[in-house]
Amino acid sequence: MKHFSSTGRHHTHCESFLRAIRAAFAAALCIVFSASPAAMRLETQSGGESIKATSVAVNVYAIAEGRHGELMQGLNKDDFELTDEGTPQKIAYFSSETNAGVSLGIAIDTSLSQSHLLNTEREAAKRFLRFVLQGGDQAFVVSFDVDVKLLKDFTGVATDLVSAIDSAEINETGRSVLDENAAKPTGGTHLYDAVYLASNELMKTRHGRKVLVLLTDGEDQGSKSNLQKSIDAAEKSDVIVYPILVSDPEFYAMMGTSYRGSASIRKLARETGGCTIQVKSVEQIGEAFEKIAGELRSQYLLVYSPLNLRHDGSFRRIHVKVRGHSYLVRTRTGYYDRSDETAQTISGTPSR
Repeated sequence: MKHFSSTGRHHTHCESFLRAIRAAFAAALCIVFSASPAAMRLETQSGGESIKATSVAVNVYAIAEGRHGELMQGLNKDDFELTDEGTPQKIAYFSSETNAGVSLGIAIDTSLSQSHLLNTEREAAKRFLRFVLQGGDQAFVVSFDVDVKLLKDFTGVATDLVSAIDSAEINETGRSVLDENAAKPTGGTHLYDAVYLASNELMKTRHGRKVLVLLTDGEDQGSKSNLQKSIDAAEKSDVIVYPILVSDPEFYAMMGTSYRGSASIRKLARETGGCTIQVKSVEQIGEAFEKIAGELRSQYLLVYSPLNLRHDGSFRRIHVKVRGHSYLVRTRTGYYDRSDETAQTISGTPSR
């Protein structure tokens, strides 16, 4: 089991983890410009002249909902209007992503506040994975309390993922396994760290659809990252976040405090194009996973080349709507214009 550190030794542990991830992905990496804003520059020599061309593609995954929250399926490219920083854009490619591959993360809150909920969460998560994963899909499993632990790296083997989910355990001691002073309980729920690390260190090099499901009450305590940093990490890695909020009122009553986790986690989902699902009883956890599965089969993919890029690394706001309807269209709120950072150069001699 690998541990992400969210303490002062964060950098050392992350370096060793990154080396393992890079080794695993090295054979599969290629130049692909699909999941995030990217630029490709071509330079050729002909009679001493240089020919340059730049192509930038931005992918937007969209969910359209009717007045009562029903998923609107069967729409086509001409039904959608898309703006980038207020400028209308031409949709160059469109598809319904019903059967497209997905890189999926399951992050399970194992802090003390989830003690009475974990068993139900594990069973629902296992059913979800068995139902959702198709050929070519891969998933990973992490747990988080005072530590963020990688229980299973990306794999398409469902039985391995099920075993990883079963291995998630409540941290009864409130101590970090990475803390040199193990006699001093630190406590905490490093939710923001879990989102940041999953996005920045696991999802960033993946291509296509990327979805992170959080099983948590939404309370963060002790993270090195804050809410905005976790949102930025998810947006820069093009990760769609789906929090399933489930809390134990008896735990908070026993601790003499009240539950306050909803607002911040809802912002995280909204900014990344996901949806927060509030669960009022353990029996509804399975229904929450079913809703996410339904959305993954009802997404639309809109691809366009921005007409007004500045190449300055700024955050650019996008907006999507359906012509002639008052549907709620849910997408990420924008992306970072990092075209210059991701540009690849190919040099050669033109064919004759």
